[in-house]
Amino acid sequence: MQTNPTHTSLVAIGDSFTEGMSDRLPDGTYRGWADLLAGRMAARTPGFRYANLAVRGKLIAQIVDEQVGPAAAMQPDVITLVGGLNDTLRPKCDMGRVRALLEEAVERLTPACKHLVLMRSPGRQGPVLERFRPRMEELFACVDDLAARHGALVVDLYGAPSLADPRAWDVDRLHLTDEGHRRVAEAVWQTLGYAAEDPEWRTPMPPTPPPNWTARRVEDARFTRQYLLPWIGRRLTGRSSGDGLSPKRPDLLPYEGPAA
Repeated sequence: MQTNPTHTSLVAIGDSFTEGMSDRLPDGTYRGWADLLAGRMAARTPGFRYANLAVRGKLIAQIVDEQVGPAAAMQPDVITLVGGLNDTLRPKCDMGRVRALLEEAVERLTPACKHLVLMRSPGRQGPVLERFRPRMEELFACVDDLAARHGALVVDLYGAPSLADPRAWDVDRLHLTDEGHRRVAEAVWQTLGYAAEDPEWRTPMPPTPPPNWTARRVEDARFTRQYLLPWIGRRLTGRSSGDGLSPKRPDLLPYEGPAA
């Protein structure tokens, strides 16, 4: 990868991770790492164009059916693809199908851009995710294999200690905070060959005293009531938090917004 490259366009596809939850702006919309990355790239390249087709809750089949074609048709310099993790969290998951669909996506996107960026998604500790960790690691092994065979770039967030910290995660324990998204944007920025703005993005956050037992139990109860039980209900009934939602940036247009 060249150092300090110039890219004129970026298209991001995927699910809630790329849509930007839970990096909420004052108007209630979500920003996220892809918007932050686009802002940085736009600050270096006048006329820089950006589209974000990601929608929360999407499975890999939906990403392939709904986002891969439009992204490829835009012919941008850079495409980021993060998908499949929602599949691994379903009670029933056909990992063979997930791998096949991810390979289809990579095969269709690689010739449509100069750089295809894949990711090993971040993962925090916890009993819920521990149950699904073997599937997640199988997905990441597939990502590594596809990148090696098709010349894609891989951003390894899974191995970053800073993103395993609970403070990098929102109260729903599934989506990153604004600080977590900032670190992801930095990771992708560096992977694309730009000079580091935060060389220590992987470094763990400074230690703080852990909450006491009572505070942890209150937070666990809140999390279970507000997030875990509704999430389980959607998984069991086949519903998605993204049902009926449209992408926030469906067209490849000049980026407007504050540079990060």
